[in-house]
Amino acid sequence: MRVRKAVFPVAGHGTRFLPATKSSPKEMLPLIDKPLVQYVVEEAIASGIEQILFVTGRNKRAIEDHFDISFELEAVLKEKKKEAMLREVRTIAEMADLFYVRQKEALGLGHAILCARDFVGDEPFAVLLGDDIIEGDSPCLAQLISCFNRYGSPIVALEQVPLSEISHYGCVRADSITDRLYEISDLVEKPKQGDAPSDLAVIGRYVLTPDIFPLLERQQPGMGGEIQITDALRSLSQQGIIFGYRFEGTRYDCGDKLGFLMATIDMALKRPEFNGRFRDFLEKKLFSVPAL
Repeated sequence: MRVRKAVFPVAGHGTRFLPATKSSPKEMLPLIDKPLVQYVVEEAIASGIEQILFVTGRNKRAIEDHFDISFELEAVLKEKKKEAMLREVRTIAEMADLFYVRQKEALGLGHAILCARDFVGDEPFAVLLGDDIIEGDSPCLAQLISCFNRYGSPIVALEQVPLSEISHYGCVRADSITDRLYEISDLVEKPKQGDAPSDLAVIGRYVLTPDIFPLLERQQPGMGGEIQITDALRSLSQQGIIFGYRFEGTRYDCGDKLGFLMATIDMALKRPEFNGRFRDFLEKKLFSVPAL
């Protein structure tokens, strides 16, 4: 069965970006001229996704407004004959079929995914986390879906990270099948460096099957007192095969301030309108500012 539905858990508080996220969703932070969430939606659509469910919380209304039609704005753009901008804002509202459900309590990523059960039904589905912006020749999610179509089992995105940073991620024990494909035998949520089974971290892209929902329903709170998707996937790995795919592309952790700055600079330099004066500005700063 084709993967045509995706779940976007966006109910988090965005505490790493306070105070900017006190009243504005972290997912709406602008990466140059588009909010973070739009990049991830565009990746999903480019991967063949047709329907998207946002699992939201309080103070997340701006996400819904962003993907809605803004008649007042469109009228102003039309009156000022700004046709290119008019087409762009209308395209945002017509990207895909979008749905919304509230996660009324912040009980963890696993619980957020469980909130999508009725939306998913009996179909395979994708999960995308808005913190991870991934640039590459092929969308990261499309790479996972290609593997899912071939093997028919749940699959998660993997990235090798320094062991000094592994405690920030879910981590897998896995056997290599090909250069990038792994069969996962165990998963651990945010292990200490000395306890990590590998340097392969789970990144915010998943293709799952409805088998995950009964496990999430029974899952006891784990790390941080939350229902962790990693724990449910660990149980699933004991019942059948789960794959991991070390995706091709560059990931930016835009839930982290440094990662957000790095993404801004790298992506700006790829755009012709910034590659001249902005590059000159950076080069001058690089050689004129003393290291701290």
